[in-house]
Amino acid sequence: MNYLVVGLGNIGAEYAGTRHNMGFMILDAWAQASNVLFRTERYGDVAEVSFKGRHFTLLKPSTYMNLSGNAVRYWLQKLNLPLENLVVISDDLNLPFGTLRMRTSGSAGGHNGLENITELLESDQWVRIRVGIGNDFSRGGQVDYVLGKLSEEEKEQLADLAQRVIQGIKDLSTIGPQRAMNFINIKPKKDAENA
Repeated sequence: MNYLVVGLGNIGAEYAGTRHNMGFMILDAWAQASNVLFRTERYGDVAEVSFKGRHFTLLKPSTYMNLSGNAVRYWLQKLNLPLENLVVISDDLNLPFGTLRMRTSGSAGGHNGLENITELLESDQWVRIRVGIGNDFSRGGQVDYVLGKLSEEEKEQLADLAQRVIQGIKDLSTIGPQRAMNFINIKPKKDAENA
């Protein structure tokens, strides 16, 4: 079984480590943990990892966020994969930091990258994992917040967050989306304790 796993973000040093690049950071963590390197290919940086007979092509699009669909469409066709074998990781302002939501379909929720992918694939029937980045900004401060760097506290949580997403994708490939969602769509421990 082959999968295309896309981490959304913006290319360029000025965007490195920003909340909007959560998808890039998670794929970087997966590649590092798997001892593989990204190579630059058409429409993005690509790496390959395997797990229990499953093969994952990791893609960090080089198209900028609002044109991510070009890269996704190209690589889905190149790898000859069905839509259900596509997983897209994106940041989400509407979820508290560290909260994860896996869905097998659905709206873009105002996310330009997801919107462009849905538009170019002419379908929303693919797996998306939204990574909560919170919305701790004042009125009119959304762009600065999203394109702002992670706080020290958020950076400390990043390794655990990345591990949870990676495990969720591995679960998706082995036990299926419904059971994988049961594991990944739980509140982080910190939030659960405060609830």
